Amino acid sequence: MTVIIRAVGPADLDGLLALYAQLNPLDPVLPPDVARQRFEALVAHPGLTVFGAFDSNRLVASCVLHVLPNLTRGAMPYALIENVVTDAAERRQGHGQRVVRAAAAAGFAEGCYKVMLMTGRSDPGVIKFYESCGFTQSKTGFQMRGV
Repeated sequence: MTVIIRAVGPADLDGLLALYAQLNPLDPVLPPDVARQRFEALVAHPGLTVFGAFDSNRLVASCVLHVLPNLTRGAMPYALIENVVTDAAERRQGHGQRVVRAAAAAGFAEGCYKVMLMTGRSDPGVIKFYESCGFTQSKTGFQMRGV
């Protein structure tokens, strides 16, 4: 079995929504037309790619890469990885690591001087996972939520 890493497209939306239901189980289920509209707007956003790991055409892991323009660091962009999730039945097989590494590599290929991510999880396994992807825990994160 060969896992393929590629951009998630409209035909993959149901699989992506199934993964997101595992990532945030309390989120409301979007009506199909709303989900499709929001997905189309998401992937049309400049600098944004939803990466997926596909095993036999089944989406088993995903993350989102945002490449953001910048005026510091010689105007080099930077990247943010968000919404990292692997299907619960497929974890610990390297799928998540492959998709995160592919997203990070794409950010660096776009000339980003850094690729960063945040997690709200303090589980040592999650921290170890991100370290295995090449990340170091080096900054303090802050957030403000409107909801």
